[in-house]
Amino acid sequence: MKALVYDGVETLNFRDMPDPTPADNEHLVRISAVGICGSDMHAFLGHDERRPAPLILGHEAAGVIENGPQKGRRVTINPLVSCGHCDYCTSGRDNLCPSRQIISMQPRQGAFAQFVTMPENNLITVPNHVSFEKAALAEPLAVSWHTARIAIEALHPAMDRTAIVIGGGAIGLAAALALAAMGLTNIKISEPNDKRRKFLEHNCNQDVESKGIGTASVVIDAVGYATTRSVASELVMPGGVIAHVGLGENTGGLDVRRMTLQEITFVGTYTYTAQDFRDTCTALFDGHLGPLDWHDVRPLSEGATAFSDIRSGNSAVPKIILNPWA
Repeated sequence: MKALVYDGVETLNFRDMPDPTPADNEHLVRISAVGICGSDMHAFLGHDERRPAPLILGHEAAGVIENGPQKGRRVTINPLVSCGHCDYCTSGRDNLCPSRQIISMQPRQGAFAQFVTMPENNLITVPNHVSFEKAALAEPLAVSWHTARIAIEALHPAMDRTAIVIGGGAIGLAAALALAAMGLTNIKISEPNDKRRKFLEHNCNQDVESKGIGTASVVIDAVGYATTRSVASELVMPGGVIAHVGLGENTGGLDVRRMTLQEITFVGTYTYTAQDFRDTCTALFDGHLGPLDWHDVRPLSEGATAFSDIRSGNSAVPKIILNPWA
């Protein structure tokens, strides 16, 4: 099969790789669409020790089952594989499973390829009216759905329901859409990139600012750098919640004194539970998350150029999706 392989820091090569062989209770999935995630970019830059080269990256994918009695079934992929029997899994917090694996991290190859193997439990059927490109957005949407749910659950009942999302990339935009689907109406996005800010305003009907954005009871940091955590510490109201989902850098930024004196809750959120993923797919398929037309589609063979455009800030769209067969 053809695949886009991470061969070293800032090195991606489109080349032949062995076809994957499904294990018991796994399906071979022919990938039709796969999105570029911020974590793929971190790996590309050599910032993720969990993704050593050589490795096929990519985990936001949808396609068609190629083997067995379900051949031809249209599916979107939950890339997080858990054990299913530990205390976390049996209590509905399978995203914290100690033995969890995710495609695009060793030992599982990712979906920047023509084929990938996945367990049956990790596949959600995609209705015919939903394109593979939109179905591939289920994974980043689920990340943000989980974050929005956790943030709202942590918010004191007496607090108002206002929100600021820091970062207008796919996770930030998806967080705003998830918050709206959960009933919040006063939601703003903070985004410094002028190209992206204009795209979100004109194409996604979002309230986007670069400064002077005010304060909110819920602040979601979808970037995860010290500077954005510092901004989150300033923007959150007393008694409010900071939900942190970005993985930009590990330390710095939080105003712990203010958080202590103002009883501000900080919660880290990672991926999604299996139920969050299912709920996200239901909302996606039913149209409750909007038209989801904020992506650009390119051939997988041009993936290295796509990474370069994202890194340089030349891509206005929140998500670039790659087609392995174009």
